[in-house]
Amino acid sequence: MKRLNTFKLSSWRHALFATATAFLVAHAGVTQAAVPPTSEVNTTGLAVTDDTVTVGILHSITGTMAISETGSTQAEKLAIKQINESGGVLGRQIKYIQEDGASDWPTFAEKSRKLLLRDKVAAVMGCWTSASRKAVLPVFEQYNGMLFYPTFYEGLEESPNVVYTGQEATQQILASIDWVVKTKGAKTFYLLGSDYIWPRTSMKIARKHIDKLGLKVVGEEYYPLGHTQFNSVINKVKLKKPDVIFAAVVGGSNVAFYKQVNAAGIDWTKEKPIMLTISVTEDEILGIGGENIVGAYASMKYFQSLDNPNNAAFVKAFKEMWGDDIVIGDVTQAAYLGPWIWKYAVEKAGSFDVDKLKEVLPGIELTIAPEGYVKVHENHHLWSKARIARARTDGQFDVVFESEELIEPDPFPAGYQ
Repeated sequence: MKRLNTFKLSSWRHALFATATAFLVAHAGVTQAAVPPTSEVNTTGLAVTDDTVTVGILHSITGTMAISETGSTQAEKLAIKQINESGGVLGRQIKYIQEDGASDWPTFAEKSRKLLLRDKVAAVMGCWTSASRKAVLPVFEQYNGMLFYPTFYEGLEESPNVVYTGQEATQQILASIDWVVKTKGAKTFYLLGSDYIWPRTSMKIARKHIDKLGLKVVGEEYYPLGHTQFNSVINKVKLKKPDVIFAAVVGGSNVAFYKQVNAAGIDWTKEKPIMLTISVTEDEILGIGGENIVGAYASMKYFQSLDNPNNAAFVKAFKEMWGDDIVIGDVTQAAYLGPWIWKYAVEKAGSFDVDKLKEVLPGIELTIAPEGYVKVHENHHLWSKARIARARTDGQFDVVFESEELIEPDPFPAGYQ
């Protein structure tokens, strides 16, 4: 697995700014001395005027996936607010049109078509599940839209019309299995997921990696989205006694699963078995309850508890906008990156035109990312770190592992396709 050499951080990154606004103003990017004329920055009929530019937000705000996707919409709105306060994009304030994918993949496709064809949005921040992304991808490629997709996912995809701000499989799945084998001596695995593209493909990759390591999968189960009865698989786990449950259960099903596990007397703090999830963030724990998942491990690139100046400013601003009781998970943070990467790409290109953005996106750097420094790869994924953390009773995580260097994204790893 290729890795990027550690970057030296300039001295400003070691000082915590007094407020999130001051932080972002100090690092707003390009100083706009003059607003370029619309005829020069919009040659393809996008929703751009002399003083505004319109983007789309497309997530599930209803249905079983709302528990996971609400944070994404909040993060994108925060980023848009901060960008506007720092001067906007090419001197234009960002307006947004929000659509509800309603946890239904055909609805996502329909709404994406509406945003691109009727509303003429300059970019879309959206989707969560791989099923929703696969549903909209042909629309974005046919009509040449630009999607910023925030969720960790299975990889095996690369599109010039998508920027993938979450992790792909080599940065999350392979890294987490290597960690649990090396640090916990794990030899047997039980694979558990929701029944759609991402969990099934992720578990296919996980199984291949486990086989390559000479280890064993002792069980594999999938359940429909929204499923709430897990007592059968819990009994199977008790019977098989795997070292690790490797889980990719998503949305509201997590609430039922972890509560039923707790009621069945399985205690993750004892690590018999070890719970290693690639789908539960702080957002889901709000519904699950910290007492039902304490001791479980999660593999993500971001946790709210990360201790760095970028994250301190981000958490402060997020809570000021959405309330002190709000929590921030991995996908929420990745969603926050989308509008900022788009802003910097537009300003580098000097245009809102999608084809011109495609030319400049590789190499775009984001030094204000709450997770730390990230950079857009030629394959439109991000160089980022892998992290493992353990769930606490209060719903937060303690980071127990962090890769020393940024991991190069490799959406098509040899031998895993």
